Amino acid sequence: MPPRFDAPAGTRLFVGNLSWGTDNQSLGTAFSQFGEVVDAVVLRDRETDRSRGFGFVTFSTAEQANEAVARMDGQAIDGRNVRVNLANDRPQRSGF
Repeated sequence: MPPRFDAPAGTRLFVGNLSWGTDNQSLGTAFSQFGEVVDAVVLRDRETDRSRGFGFVTFSTAEQANEAVARMDGQAIDGRNVRVNLANDRPQRSGF
């Protein structure tokens, strides 16, 4: 399942430096202590299906997302200290 790009501004987090063993469920569980996790996706390589080492977590509110950034950046998930920050909005693609 691809990450949600239609999420309200300030609710989607980028999570980097994930363990190869982290999956969508364990990523969502790690962040659920900060509020309602709407979506949690670990991106995978199309050819090998291995984790690409990063993912996205979407919260229902920007306040929950901001607290998760403040408290989870640098913390361990599945034995790896992760980088957490607000995800940049994806720019609109033109038809060219």
